[in-house]
Amino acid sequence: MLKEPDLSLFDMLVGPPPLIREDVGKRHLVAAYPAPYHGSRNHLRLLIQARRDFLWIWRRKDYGNSYNQMRLLGRQVVVVNAPEGVKQVMASNHENYERKSPQMRRALEYLLGDGLFISDGATWRQRRPLVTDIVHKNRVPQFGRVMEVVTGEMAERWAQLPPGTPVNALVEMASLTAEIISRSVFGNDLGHDNAVEVIEGFSSYQRLIDSLNIGYFLGADEGWPVWRTPRLKAAVGRVHRVIDKVIDDHMAGRGDHEAMVDLLVRRQQKNPELGLDRQALRNEAATIFMAGHETTAATLTWAWYLLGTAPWSEKHVLREIQEVCGDRAPTVEDVPNLQYCRAVIEETLRLYPPVPILARQAKAADRLGPYDIKPGSLVMVVPWLLHRSHDLWENPHHFMPDRFLTGRPTPYTYVPFAIGPRICPGLQFGLTEAILCLAILIQRFRVRVVPGTKVEPACRLTLRPRGGLPVTVERR
Repeated sequence: MLKEPDLSLFDMLVGPPPLIREDVGKRHLVAAYPAPYHGSRNHLRLLIQARRDFLWIWRRKDYGNSYNQMRLLGRQVVVVNAPEGVKQVMASNHENYERKSPQMRRALEYLLGDGLFISDGATWRQRRPLVTDIVHKNRVPQFGRVMEVVTGEMAERWAQLPPGTPVNALVEMASLTAEIISRSVFGNDLGHDNAVEVIEGFSSYQRLIDSLNIGYFLGADEGWPVWRTPRLKAAVGRVHRVIDKVIDDHMAGRGDHEAMVDLLVRRQQKNPELGLDRQALRNEAATIFMAGHETTAATLTWAWYLLGTAPWSEKHVLREIQEVCGDRAPTVEDVPNLQYCRAVIEETLRLYPPVPILARQAKAADRLGPYDIKPGSLVMVVPWLLHRSHDLWENPHHFMPDRFLTGRPTPYTYVPFAIGPRICPGLQFGLTEAILCLAILIQRFRVRVVPGTKVEPACRLTLRPRGGLPVTVERR
């Protein structure tokens, strides 16, 4: 089914937005995605389309096992969509591509400072082991208790909703994961008001930040600093005020000694040479917090869309939960046995990777596939394309969780958490959180997309449903 978009003056200048493809059947689901671009593509049109939404610029050939090169205002841009190229960029020659793109660095530096997500060089090498240890998989059972409690609290709140009450699944899931990461990172309740401040502050930041750094394409290898407008300052201020207060509490000794950030504080006290002053602690706490709640919230939101639109898969999920847990609520100890639930989350991450573009800046000359890479060029691994490649996946646009039950994907074809030395250190935390939260809530509630809703993926800093996802929640 093709959903017709509304036209605007912008659409008439650079072309209309793509049609959204979706096909819902009794036993199949082609999940919503923008149709490949077919029109003419000059520099101006491409830049404007990319600034509005990066998903709009891809042609059918971009979804193949391939390398593609383009030049934007003289800047070389290479898209790598072949497993051997992904390995070269992300693993075997990662030191040449360790720098995030100028766009990503500039877009997030105001919010995250020199946090691990956008840092490189000595700063990254110094802090990576610290953060990795703090969110290590061996700590997940400890944090799993927090996940159980917070999700149980949300379930109790949902149980009080009148039947048929519409809620925004994206806001609900962001509230849930923000509270989980707050108690895990900071060791205390974030509280509803502070959760709203962070969620709305970051949502506003995503809307306001530019999707392209034009300065980079005009020749500035570091890109241009983001113009800090009053609205952007207000959005950042909402996030920083909440995090700063918690950091100050920990620095004053009022924090939970098992919380992630307190581990950072104690490391700094034992090893002053680390240089983790208040600003650095805030940057790392903000990075863990924002990455830890936003990506899982987006994943759970997309999972509700997929399961609500594919009831045959939902039945399989419920059957597995009944077999593993009976009538009791799922716990973190059950997660290894919830294999189909895991497959649903992994398939959700394939179709809707939270960070759909992994862009790197080449440090030195290299060769990727058929192209000679110049220093300073932009090299992009695009999970959105890689995960939907018709050369690498059977029925790539179909929602098929079973594909993850019969074996693991070919190496370097599935990278929802990136891969190589810069793989997300919170991978096991996030995956466990998504599986457990989904299992606890779906056991008790039927979640359905509000009829008539146009579900459309939107790529800003992360991949969200454009405008959120209105759903109804009903007790089983």
